Amino acid sequence: MWYNSIIETIGNTPLVKLNNITEGQTATILAKVEFFNPGQSVKDRIALKMIEDAEREGVLNPGATIIEGTSGNTGMGLALAAAVKGYNCIFTTTDKQSMEKVNMLRALGSEVKVCPTNVEPDDPRSYYSVAKRLNEEIPNSWYPNQYDNLSNSEAHYETTGPELWEQTDGQITHFVAGMGTGGTISGTARYLKEMNPEIKIIGIDPVGSVYKSYHKTRKFDKSAIAPYLTEGIGEDIIPQNMAFDLIDEVVQCSDKDAFLMTRALARKEGLFVGGSCGSAVWGALEYIRKNPLSEKDVMVILLPDSGTRYVSKIYNDEWMVNNGFMDESTSLTAGDILYLKENGERSLIKVDADDTLGKAIRIMGDEDISQLPVFEGSNVIGSLYETQILNHLVDDSSAKERKVTEVMSKPFPVVSRDIRLTQISKMMDKNTPAVLIKMDDHNMQILTRSDLINAISNTKNKES
Repeated sequence: MWYNSIIETIGNTPLVKLNNITEGQTATILAKVEFFNPGQSVKDRIALKMIEDAEREGVLNPGATIIEGTSGNTGMGLALAAAVKGYNCIFTTTDKQSMEKVNMLRALGSEVKVCPTNVEPDDPRSYYSVAKRLNEEIPNSWYPNQYDNLSNSEAHYETTGPELWEQTDGQITHFVAGMGTGGTISGTARYLKEMNPEIKIIGIDPVGSVYKSYHKTRKFDKSAIAPYLTEGIGEDIIPQNMAFDLIDEVVQCSDKDAFLMTRALARKEGLFVGGSCGSAVWGALEYIRKNPLSEKDVMVILLPDSGTRYVSKIYNDEWMVNNGFMDESTSLTAGDILYLKENGERSLIKVDADDTLGKAIRIMGDEDISQLPVFEGSNVIGSLYETQILNHLVDDSSAKERKVTEVMSKPFPVVSRDIRLTQISKMMDKNTPAVLIKMDDHNMQILTRSDLINAISNTKNKES
């Protein structure tokens, strides 16, 4: 079997159960993973639908130029379809979007114009206005206008909604999605509500967007609008695709909560996704905190896109620190902490399997250290530390004459120099006071609790 073109692979994305992020929940919580689309986002669905509807209506003609304002993902979907169908593309976007998105659009042959973010929608410099102006100026051009083009929500009514119903055997009870143009949540909600009006629809909105206040009051509150960095969701306008009557609740999520959850999804679930995906999962868990689910409930959270768009931002420690989303100390690696140690370059102090406990105690006293790894040749086979040694001496005054192999505990964990401070700290407990850092095939170093404390303290002092 084969496909006639890449656009035939759009849709039918998998549902994946969340396990670690949702620990303690009895309900079934599933992710609709949209980066399995060829353009790596949910927007492939609406791009193809808008183009094919425009072709049928006769407003998109052969050789035309497609002009659209996009945060990146809709542009990607349009560019893929345009490449297959022979159209040209010009996209306008904002300067808050990642360069990965811009570069991907250009890689597909599209022209991209970057416009300022913090201007009014009707400002001639806004990416909405620039797209409209170019459409008026360029002959044989078409402006999809994903915000008000109802083919957007119709695409999800025809595909996403039915997929969720079929994939959950009609057992879905809650649907969670970010609120951007309104098409994803509204089209999917319309289908699901028709199948079962009791299904709850939860919209996720970034702090700084107008949607939450509008959902509550049905009034446009300009004071609710503020800058935010989460891409692809939230708005300072009310698009025609947004069907607020279908949405049961709106949860707002800060940039920081969104981005930390995004990184957690990669580390804990193996889901390398974008920032609005982190918003959706954080918002879903916040909803559950206030509205506990039962073991019979099935919640589906739509994850719109891939983390490949955000490597230079959300997955970049320096960017996260500079924007106040992470403390510098939390981004430290084992290699960084070793560098901060005054004695970080000295050889690893250890004892051999044939040494006595008495010798180990003398080494610890001479070197002013509290723990020792036990080696047999080049292999780590055990560990010694003060509390454990004291217990042996209290129980047996002659314990100093015994071999360390008779009294040692399990080996300290051996980790790479790239492991982060936060991960190291989780490994340490009363029976694991240190970890060994593998520097290369022949050398190791040791990090203790006090090393971590000193690293954090020194970093905080530099920040203040």
